[in-house]
Amino acid sequence: MKKTFLVVLFIVSLIGFSQNRDDKEKSELYKNYREDQFYISVTYNLLNEKPSDVSQSGFSTGFHFGFIRDMPINEKRTVALGIGLGLSTNSYNQNIGITETNNQTLFNIIDESQINVSKNKFTTYLLEVPFEFRWRKSSPTNYNFLRIYPGFKLGYLFYNSTKLKSDEGNVKLSNIDSFNKLQYGFTLSAGYSTWNIHAYYGLNAIFDGSAKIDGEVVDIKSFKIGLMFYIL
Repeated sequence: MKKTFLVVLFIVSLIGFSQNRDDKEKSELYKNYREDQFYISVTYNLLNEKPSDVSQSGFSTGFHFGFIRDMPINEKRTVALGIGLGLSTNSYNQNIGITETNNQTLFNIIDESQINVSKNKFTTYLLEVPFEFRWRKSSPTNYNFLRIYPGFKLGYLFYNSTKLKSDEGNVKLSNIDSFNKLQYGFTLSAGYSTWNIHAYYGLNAIFDGSAKIDGEVVDIKSFKIGLMFYIL
């Protein structure tokens, strides 16, 4: 009887020790839990607030990737702030003719009924710093969860290029001064698990005040919508 009691006591002690160890490990896991993530996004790029004569053609794409550091601000770590660093390339197919004469950049609307244009686009390359307010229904062991991440993105334009191919000749330009160096806007990423909708609403113009068509400033902003993929 005494031996049986000792065996039972040993088993109970072992279970209690194991449970305490599991609770401690779980507590440490939650304590250190963050959603640090690499991100990859593919977007369809639109020109917003464009002049009436400006139109888009073809499929204008954007590719974005980087890393975001997650900083939880509540005990359950389901609410956090995020700050990151990334790269972005964006193309815009449209009917604005961008040419250069005597070291001066000129902007005009191309009349495609008079000129056959096979390609006309400008492309921007940016170093970006995204900020996010992050809400999610996640845990250290649950990788499929609902997320809503509104935020703000600041971009520095480090390179730009234009390409125009028509019957009247080809024009290629790069690093045009008429582009705004700083570009910024609101962002929103929301979805479940791998699939997330991503949107960017530009708050300032793509071009600066020197870009004019018939004396009117080309105050075009960017609107992007597509898919965002977060990778742990």
